[in-house]
Amino acid sequence: MKNLSTILVLAILITCCVTRVRSDASDHRYNDGDAVPLYANKVGPFHNPSETYRYFDLPFCSAGDVKEKREALGEVLNGDRLVSAPYKLEFRKEKDTEVACRRKLTKEEVAQFRTAVKKDYYFQMYYDDLPIWGFLGKVDKEGKTDPSEYKYFLYKHIQFEVMYNKDRVIEIGAKMDPHSVVDLTEDKDVDADFMYTVKWRETNIPFENRMDKYSQSSSLPHHLEIHWFSIINSCVTVLLLTGFLATILMRVLKNDFMKYAQDEEAADDQEETGWKYIHGDVFRFPKHKSLFAAAHGSGTQLFTLTIFIFMLALVGVFYPYNRGALFTALVVIYALTSGIAGYTATSFYCQLEGTNWVRNLLLTGCLFCGPLFLTFCFLNTVAIAYSATAALPFGTIVVIVLIWTLVTSPLLVLGGIAGKNSKAEFQAPCRTTKYPREIPPLPWYRTTIPQMAMAGFLPFSAIYIELYYIFASVWGHRIYTIYSILFIVFIILLIVTAFITVALTYFQLAAEDHEWWWRSFLCGGSTGLFIYGYCLYYYYARSDMSGFMQTSFFFGYMACICYGFFLMLGTVGFRAALLFVRHIYKSIKCE
Repeated sequence: MKNLSTILVLAILITCCVTRVRSDASDHRYNDGDAVPLYANKVGPFHNPSETYRYFDLPFCSAGDVKEKREALGEVLNGDRLVSAPYKLEFRKEKDTEVACRRKLTKEEVAQFRTAVKKDYYFQMYYDDLPIWGFLGKVDKEGKTDPSEYKYFLYKHIQFEVMYNKDRVIEIGAKMDPHSVVDLTEDKDVDADFMYTVKWRETNIPFENRMDKYSQSSSLPHHLEIHWFSIINSCVTVLLLTGFLATILMRVLKNDFMKYAQDEEAADDQEETGWKYIHGDVFRFPKHKSLFAAAHGSGTQLFTLTIFIFMLALVGVFYPYNRGALFTALVVIYALTSGIAGYTATSFYCQLEGTNWVRNLLLTGCLFCGPLFLTFCFLNTVAIAYSATAALPFGTIVVIVLIWTLVTSPLLVLGGIAGKNSKAEFQAPCRTTKYPREIPPLPWYRTTIPQMAMAGFLPFSAIYIELYYIFASVWGHRIYTIYSILFIVFIILLIVTAFITVALTYFQLAAEDHEWWWRSFLCGGSTGLFIYGYCLYYYYARSDMSGFMQTSFFFGYMACICYGFFLMLGTVGFRAALLFVRHIYKSIKCE
């Protein structure tokens, strides 16, 4: 366990170093006339955030040789493909309507630009690591009802306004000149002069605060009110549920203990009912214990991963437009925490008296990575067919495979060996009988599916308001930086999941149904299914996403994320139920 702790500390340190490298690299000081790097990143339909293409996939002209910027792993995973832009913005050098390059657009290129304008294509650039956006063109619909009468125009003049503080770039904005356009309505050759204007203004904003402009967009009073309403809503849910459970634990259980104490003193011919009388079966190990232990191990790893991601977010690593930092952190921390999955799964499997621990370890390694790998293969094939930047280059795939082979797998095996050698025994306060007790017939609402629906609804209701902002950030262009509020909501989610699982486990045992192991895991993880249901609502009612690629990326990767939530929250629910069951059976005399 000491080795695992060392690995976790290294995970945080390495991730902090990797994600901070570029923030240090962009801390440039410039003299007048120095070249400041301007990179064109990507273009794509505004409403389809996953469908992005290289900047020069569209027939823009270039001022010379196009140079590609070397990118980190997280940037490539994020779909960033930075190349040198045709515009030259030297430090504190103003320019007025300067021609960057000229190009004669053919009929096919005009049609290509017209399609892009019709789909609301935007472009993204980075100037000294500060983001710039703009739309490629506009559609003139004024006074026209027939789409065939619409006119399409391409902007050809960008107006840059740059703010500086002494020898550093602080802020940049770009506006498109609506009067300087190229008519794309007809299929004919046209000449296009791509021009730009640069204005410089001095500011007192210190360099350290130049990203505050983007962070504060999610901290506006209107948004904060909604976030706090979300937290109050969640807290009320927690208080109600806590009060409900307190009633159960303090009153119902107290009455149960008194009743069972009286029963022991009374005649032996009384009919046995209630949760006490299944004490010989309640700790009977579950079916498919290898799968159960693997799910428990994977859920524990994902829980650890989530906690570390929150720690990095709270210390400011994931500031806005720190390109690829989140993806880098996810890959590195997941690889370095695989030992936790191996140790937890194998140790628990051996406690359940499992014998084939090697197969259990293989199942643990594939339980989450397997579906994720298959989903990635399909979606990467789709991205390659679309020639989108979401398609990972062969070199990046090799790097990920090497990380999995040289880091994830060895740590998983080491954790499994440590778990096998831990010699831990399952702590059961009651002996298990040789033959299982028959479960009495139960009403339909006590079966697994209705119980999962009840268990998932309350935790989901505690987070659904915050979910919209997260979705709008991940699958849109909003900025989300209020990680402290998100962390509070996450803690509330864990508490509600644990409490509702404990409550449902009590009612299940009171009905003399002793097969609570899988039920507690499924009930705890059912919130992940509710989140996936919210994906359907968000896609059709709250977003304008369209097209096969965007649809497959949205539902494919959200399925993997919700599956991860299912494993993580299922583990939380099971652990809470296990503590509760041990506690109540320790409090009575078990023969």
